Amino acid sequence: MSSEVRASDGKTPGNGRSRGGKYLTFFLGEEEYGIEILRVNEIIGMLPITPIPQTDPWVRGVINLRGKVIPVLDLRLKLGMEAAEETEETCIIVVQIQGALIGVIVDKVSEVLDIDEAQVEDPPALGMGVETDLLLGIGKAEGKVKLLLDIDRVLTPAELELMDDAVTDEQGVLA
Repeated sequence: MSSEVRASDGKTPGNGRSRGGKYLTFFLGEEEYGIEILRVNEIIGMLPITPIPQTDPWVRGVINLRGKVIPVLDLRLKLGMEAAEETEETCIIVVQIQGALIGVIVDKVSEVLDIDEAQVEDPPALGMGVETDLLLGIGKAEGKVKLLLDIDRVLTPAELELMDDAVTDEQGVLA
């Protein structure tokens, strides 16, 4: 059985799937990223996060969002970047990842952009050790480059199960 991730239309991301559309753009450090707007549930300010013991450093914990327990990950740490101090602009983007709601911490949200398919290029092959499989492509808009994340590939199925287990374990604590 293939472990290949498929889009809802059955096509493999970056391989026949239209990559044009609306993207919520955000910053991690100086780099600007984008997530397909249809995958974004909401954007919220930082909330108190309940840490979960014995999880990877990128798993920040869980939040109680209007009575629903949502796992939260630090996207900087998940992508191999250094941690950053939270600021007034730091926020959580609640996204759908493989059917589950997950909170993703980003440095700041930028804007919603409509990026045409012709403005998206395949990520370059950068050689060994550089993972570009998390990207749908490189978008060019307003004279700048945006790294378009394939949000379904940010977490492996095992990592997603870990996040789901964390929510299950914390349900009684936060409810």
